[in-house]
Formats: sequence, structure tokens, C-alpha cells
Amino acid sequence: MAASPSYGDASPIAAIATPLGESALAVIRTSGPDTVNRLAGIFSRPGALRNAPGNTVVHGWILEAQTGAETKPGHPPSRIDEVVIAVYRAPRSYTGEESADISCHGGIAPVLAVMRALHAAGFRDSLPGEFTFRAFMNGKLDLTRAESVMELVSAKTETSREHAVRRLSGALEAEIQAVKTLLVQALAGIELLLDYSEDEADPAGRSADLPLLEEALARLRVLAASYRRERLYQGGALVVIAGRPNAGKSSLFNLLLREERAIVTNVPGTTRDWIEAGIAIEGIPIRLADTAGLHDSEDPVERIGMARSRELLAGADLALYLIDGGAGFTEEDRAFFQDYACSGNGRTEGPVPLIPVWNKADLADLPAALRAALPDWGRNPLGISAKTGEGIPALTSAIAAGLEAAFGGSGGAEVTSGAAGIATERQKELINAAVISLEEALALEARDLPLDLAAPLVREAVNALGEITGEVSTAEILETMFSRFCVGK
Repeated sequence: MAASPSYGDASPIAAIATPLGESALAVIRTSGPDTVNRLAGIFSRPGALRNAPGNTVVHGWILEAQTGAETKPGHPPSRIDEVVIAVYRAPRSYTGEESADISCHGGIAPVLAVMRALHAAGFRDSLPGEFTFRAFMNGKLDLTRAESVMELVSAKTETSREHAVRRLSGALEAEIQAVKTLLVQALAGIELLLDYSEDEADPAGRSADLPLLEEALARLRVLAASYRRERLYQGGALVVIAGRPNAGKSSLFNLLLREERAIVTNVPGTTRDWIEAGIAIEGIPIRLADTAGLHDSEDPVERIGMARSRELLAGADLALYLIDGGAGFTEEDRAFFQDYACSGNGRTEGPVPLIPVWNKADLADLPAALRAALPDWGRNPLGISAKTGEGIPALTSAIAAGLEAAFGGSGGAEVTSGAAGIATERQKELINAAVISLEEALALEARDLPLDLAAPLVREAVNALGEITGEVSTAEILETMFSRFCVGK
């Protein structure tokens, strides 16, 4: 029984890089030693393909691989599909190896037939992320850029695409290397002092390294704080619409979606369960949920729907509570805000995770007294009309601002929109490890303890940063990371 392929296996690989289905074209990627020569063996114009310079294309037919009797005169190879092959010569390719991309017709049958011919020519199926793994191993990408490849593939909005492109272009790698340079300089100074006895050492030399460590720590804290904000743009957020029956929740849901997804009637309790749809608001991917009206009811079905709505509300990243402008601010509304605060969902300072919304502003203006009736953390209600669209631009801006504030980081570190950011759990854990090591090193320095206690901590921080970019890595870590990629990448 043949052994399963591994990421360390350097044999030529092939993968279908486009969705398998009916389409105009499909792309099959190949890479590895002797790729072009192997392809030439199943190509109608072998000489043209073998002699093709890098970054050029060759037109022809993929042929059935021939063995045995089929190679005799009078047995011409069968044509499989008419294709265009883009040739890439090492090291000027995505993987750094000899590579070729085959553009064939996009039907299921021709794509699978081309793959069978490639298998017969000596290509094996690629593992998930193996093309990018080879690009990393051949020095074409560091790990931060490699991870950004899948971020780009899974980007849901233009903003998330821009953030992924920023990392793919090397912004995060450059910031990590800059911080690492500071630490290496500080470590060199520390180790120089360790080479001298306390009597010979220059007292000023010890304090000279402090600014380097402090600057490195400050920059790492900014990177650490960027994680939640970057995950907001990559992974999105859950925004829940809540309120009493007939407050206009489903109308607002449909308006934000720009389609009639939720049933809207004047009958209370029309929405018995929550429904969800995906939208984008100011570049943020959002799962928007419409919920059952919250009120006192003896209907067992309604009660189940309301219980589910409250569970969803408890896990929301941001909630919109609609107040029916036609009915005014009721005791049920007041009870909701009291319960919401007591349950821990409300906040007493800073941006709140709930935005009170006065709906049906076309029927009744938002009363000035409403602010006084709301808890401190909710005293910024917005007036809208889900019927006419009045106030919707202000509401979407408030949603985006509320989510950015909620995901904007911690610890007082300022994260600017154009700064490099970290977007994976792996990066976050390593940044946090480097921060902890530097905090401990500076604490030792503040107590004027021996330098040989601080030096290993600075080295730990340097090694953690090296793991982020891949300068320090193990086969197990790499295989785990790249196995999460899609096949063909």
C-alpha cells in the first residue's frame, strides 16, 4: 500500500483551482520538478511547450497518455480537450518551482478527464495549501503573506479584501521585522554588557537599551490590539434586531437587505422565530438577524420564539432595539432595557452594544423625553422610518461605528485604519507571548536585577516574532497551518 503524500514530498502536483461545475473555463494548476516536460508528454505540441519561455502561453490539445500497444503506429492518442497552458519557469513562479496553469473547458467531464491524464503523466493530487507551502519553503512568501492568501480568498467585503492585500503586500512582515530589529539591537547591547564585569561595565550602557525595548513593546501592543478589529473585517459580526411586536423589525430587516425576506403584516406575532441574512455595512460583513417580538404571551409557539430570540440577543455583537413610534415608549420597552442591563448585556461606559431606535418617525417625531427615560448607556436613540427610509444612513453609520469601537482593541493601544494588523489566532498568540516576555524583561530592569535574567526573555520575544514570519518553525506547525487552506492554493 502506497504511503500517503506529505508536504515534504517534492513530486509534481496538480489541483483543480476553480469550482468543479458547468462554466466557460476551468483552471488546473501544476507545479514541481519536470512539470513542463511531463505535460509535453500529453500535449499535442510537445516541442512548443518544452521550448516555451517563462510567462508565456501555448495553445494545443491535452491527449490521452499512451502506454503499451497504444504507442504503436496507427494508434494516435485521443484528444481530451483543447487548452491553453501558461508556463512559468523557476524561480519566477508562485511556488518558485517550474509550474504551469492549464485553462480548459469548464464542464465536469473535461476537467476530470484532464486530471486523469495528469495522473497518468506522473502528477499527484496536491494537498490543501501545498502550492502556498512550496512558495513559503522556496522563499517566495513569509508566513504572514501565506496566511493572507487565504484571507484574500475568503474576503467578504471590499474592506476585508484591502486589509488582506495590505498583509499580502508585506505590511505586517515589515512591521514584525522592524520590531525584531529593535529587539536584536537591545539584545546585542545587553549581551555586550554581560561580557564585562560589573566594575568594567558602563552604567549608562544598561539604560541605553531601555528605549529600544519600550518602543518594541509599544508597537507590539498596537499589533495585539489590532487583532479583534481585523477579525471584525474578516469574520464579520452578528447584529440582532429586537423589539416589541409590530415595532417594524421585519420592515427594517428587509430595508437593510434591500429585498423582501421577512414577512411583514399588521398582525402581532407574525415572526415566530428568528431569521438571518448576510449584508455588508461600510465594509463590515454582518449577519443580520430579525427576531420574534418580545412581549407577554401565553402562546407556547411565541414563547419558544422569544426564548430563542433572547438567546440570540445574548450572543450578539451589536443589537438594535426598535421602539414603536406609533405606540410610544411603553412599559414593556422600559422593562426590556432594565432586564438587558441587569443581564450583563448592557455597558455602563463607553460605546454600548445596543442602539435604541425610534421607528416610524414619519408618524411621530423622536420625543426629547425619551433620552431621560433610557439608561445612561442607551441615551443616544436614533429616529428612523423603516417605511420611508428616513434616518437609515445615520443608522448604518452608527452600526459600523459601534462595531468598530467594540472590536477596536484594548489596553489603550491606538489602532489606525492604515496600520499593519494581525488577523489569525496564531499571530495573536505569538504577539501576546512576545509582549509578556518584554513586560517581564522591563520589570526586571526596573528592579535593577542582573542582566542575565532579562536577556533570555528578550530572546524569547525575538523567537516568537521569528515564528510569526516563519524564520523559526517546525514541520508540524507548518503542516497544521497549511492543511487549513483550500486545495489549489
